[in-house]
Amino acid sequence: MQPRQGHRAGSDAVFLAAAVPSDAKGRVLDAGAGVGVAGLCLLARIPSVTVTAVEIDPALCRLAEANAARNGCAESFKTVNADVTWPAKKLAATGLVREGYDQVMANPPFHEEGAVRAAPDRRKATAHVMRAGDLAVWIRFLASMTAPKGHATLIYPAEHLGALLRQLEGRFGEVNIFPLFPKAHAPATRIVLQGRKGSRAAPKLLPGLVLHDSDGRYTDAAEAVLREGEALKL
Repeated sequence: MQPRQGHRAGSDAVFLAAAVPSDAKGRVLDAGAGVGVAGLCLLARIPSVTVTAVEIDPALCRLAEANAARNGCAESFKTVNADVTWPAKKLAATGLVREGYDQVMANPPFHEEGAVRAAPDRRKATAHVMRAGDLAVWIRFLASMTAPKGHATLIYPAEHLGALLRQLEGRFGEVNIFPLFPKAHAPATRIVLQGRKGSRAAPKLLPGLVLHDSDGRYTDAAEAVLREGEALKL
């Protein structure tokens, strides 16, 4: 379930969840969780983990909780109504545990403030627009929540790869870069990045995944992720 108008859940959340390692254990944090799509996709594939979904919009938190109940995941899924840009003390008051999550994942807003006209719907604007300087705040939040040696997984527009790598530097190493190509021989439009906290290993550029055949249909490999719960191999 999701609002009738405004931001719509899409395939980005599904690919994000598919990139979390298949041997993931313990606690997972989903930042900017919306109605819970990524967390619930992850629980469908790895039911042994628990998911904490952080979302700024209380109405979306309620929908995420309802979605978890509808999918039989209520005991493994909880929401925290919070803004990732809040100060650490205020975040701690919500029950979030610093360095308390084995895996963190996020699909942050990606349009720079002022670069595009803000959507008239408040929820859609919040989901899509990153205020100046907030990418650094998002990465700092993810790093603060990730347990030592834990992983952070993000999905983001390919055009912002450089900015994202600069923010990850010094916080996460072993960064695997997994491009998502709309069609064969076309430039990537999205990238999935996954890094290990505290590692100093160099980044790796992986072969990635082609999403659509020439007729516009999803490729078999993309369908396996979207429909059958297949993991991405990062």
